[in-house]
Amino acid sequence: MQISLKACRVNANLKQTDLAKLLSVCPDTIKNWESGKTSPSSVQLQKISNITQIPMEFIFLPQTLPKVEK
Repeated sequence: MQISLKACRVNANLKQTDLAKLLSVCPDTIKNWESGKTSPSSVQLQKISNITQIPMEFIFLPQTLPKVEK
C-alpha cells in the first residue's frame, strides 16, 4: 500500500507550514513536492518518514514533471 506525501502530512495532523518548519524548508517547497513540480531528496524523505511515522517505501511521490522550454 502506498500513501501520498500530502496524505502522510495530513494524517500526521500537519499543515504545509508545520512540515516546512520541521524540515527547515519554505512552505512552497512542500507545495512543490506534493504537486510533483520537484521532489525531496532521500535525506528529506527519510525525515518526512520519521516525522509522519510512515515507512519511506510506502510514501508515494508524484512524478516530477519535465521542464518545458519555450
